Amino acid sequence: MKRFLVRTRRHPSAILLIVQILGVLLGPFIENTRYSHAIFNIFGIFVLIVTTNMVRRTPGWTGVSILIAFPVIVLSILQMTGDMPHLLPWSSGLEAIFYFYAAGSLIAYMMEDYRTTTDELYAAAATFTLFVWAFTHLFVLAQALQPGAFSTDPAAVPKTWSELNHLSFALLSSTGMGNVVAVSAHARAIASVEMMTGLMYLATVVARLIGFTIQPRK
Repeated sequence: MKRFLVRTRRHPSAILLIVQILGVLLGPFIENTRYSHAIFNIFGIFVLIVTTNMVRRTPGWTGVSILIAFPVIVLSILQMTGDMPHLLPWSSGLEAIFYFYAAGSLIAYMMEDYRTTTDELYAAAATFTLFVWAFTHLFVLAQALQPGAFSTDPAAVPKTWSELNHLSFALLSSTGMGNVVAVSAHARAIASVEMMTGLMYLATVVARLIGFTIQPRK
């Protein structure tokens, strides 16, 4: 246990990656429970705190991440304590901005030198999931403003977080659309931007890290 704690301090990006993967795996079990909305909000606040702590170790400004995260936490608490569904688009939009900023901060951290460390490899995976979560929140925002923006069978049922998160993973990795399809013009536009973002991230940041990994061997 002590060795594990030492390694997590040495590789803080791994903590963020583990938390995000746990969120993906636990989502299907949580979203069908009675208090799913409250649990998702609590877990979301925890992820915001972990991510803000990660930004502190990057060239990104911690104050900016706190400035974005604070109203998100307030809106999440208001949604948990009262019936305020109209706050969902606002909180989702701010969370998307927060995760985009965190992803940009991690990219700056990975690009600031000409070598690849173990923590930067964890950061590469964590940045990918940050992009996935950011676009997932944009999908939630689009669905809140345009019911029926995403289609499956039955089409009239709002898509869950796990379904939209799966769509985000599929689009960012360019492995397909899954069983959820963006049908509205705005949803398709967001999906197109996500596919381009995933392609550029893999072709620039990840390829650069791999190049510095094999360079010493040459």
